[in-house]
Amino acid sequence: MRRRAFLIEGGRGAVAWSVLALAGCGRSNPAPAADEPWKALVAELDALIPGWMAETLVPGVSVAVIQNAQLVWRKGFGVRDASTKEPVDDRTVFEAQSMSKPVFAYLVMKLREKGVLELDKPLITYAAPPAELKGEPRVQLITARHVLSHTTGLPNWRSKDEPFRFDFTPGEKHRYSGEGYSYLQSVVTRLTGRVDAGDCGPFEMGVKVCATDIDAYMKSNVLSPLGMTSSGYFWDDALEPRLARRHDAGGTPMKMFRPTGPAVARYASAGGLLTTASDYAKFVSAVLEPRDGDPLRLSRKSVSEMLTPQIKVDGAVSWALGWAVAHPPGGDVIFHAGGTSGTHCLTMASVPRKTAVIVMTNGQNGYKLIEKLKVSDVVTKLL
Repeated sequence: MRRRAFLIEGGRGAVAWSVLALAGCGRSNPAPAADEPWKALVAELDALIPGWMAETLVPGVSVAVIQNAQLVWRKGFGVRDASTKEPVDDRTVFEAQSMSKPVFAYLVMKLREKGVLELDKPLITYAAPPAELKGEPRVQLITARHVLSHTTGLPNWRSKDEPFRFDFTPGEKHRYSGEGYSYLQSVVTRLTGRVDAGDCGPFEMGVKVCATDIDAYMKSNVLSPLGMTSSGYFWDDALEPRLARRHDAGGTPMKMFRPTGPAVARYASAGGLLTTASDYAKFVSAVLEPRDGDPLRLSRKSVSEMLTPQIKVDGAVSWALGWAVAHPPGGDVIFHAGGTSGTHCLTMASVPRKTAVIVMTNGQNGYKLIEKLKVSDVVTKLL
């Protein structure tokens, strides 16, 4: 299969595994030459995005492009709030949603380097399992590697239709699971942080979660070291004034809810990151060009393991640790999407070429715009 076809199919798969599945069909034209200047490509992208926004009724978009593992172009389009008409700019903060997972995976890999935890050691050796799984023998098998590669056997999020129980023995096959990430986050907090038992709240199916210091820990151990100074998990005084508001399919602003301490403790690792496209590009750059000897960043060996496929999902895509990976002839392309009602985003990056595209939107139809971008000639040339 040609590289372009791999990108299209792999991108579709990576998006489909986000919290909200996206649909679409792509073309399969041959990929153009890889040496076309990136400046011409971003100029083309700059011209295309406003038309896509008008067609899909997406109020605001932020895009970042990486070349040679460096941020080379970023731009905001439209408005971050249709009611105030405040424009999207480089400092506009979006909800990363499931694109939070690779960032948390990066932390877990760093904890592994420090000897705090092991990828293949059962999580019950570090902390008690969720109360609902006590007595279930398969809980004794779950490892960090299972969580990061979505092979725990647990559901995405518990509900009446999807009870919090095992669908299969950990490691047998793939099943996208936010619950797995939430469980691993609680283990990380047990090993490195603290729990505020006086600030708790109920979530899906009545599960009780108490606030933790995960926001501060992520900032000091991942976000700040990578220069992600416009990122976090709470609407603090720095981020709230710059937050992009969600919009429905018609472009009307939607009500948003301020994250509480218990909510961040529940969802930070799986979908709670607030960030800018430029900040997220700093994270992706660190993945594409790791540094040995830097205590604040992952080594080449750790990044290589992070991006090594762990389980095959279909003929085009595998899951690694925190990332979906497509395998076109020209080299692996890593992906992750994120989305919920009123907001959608996607990251696509070529590992051997050290190039990437990050797009964040604040509209319910953002997935339609992302689909147009994902199968465009511009993106396939960049990647």
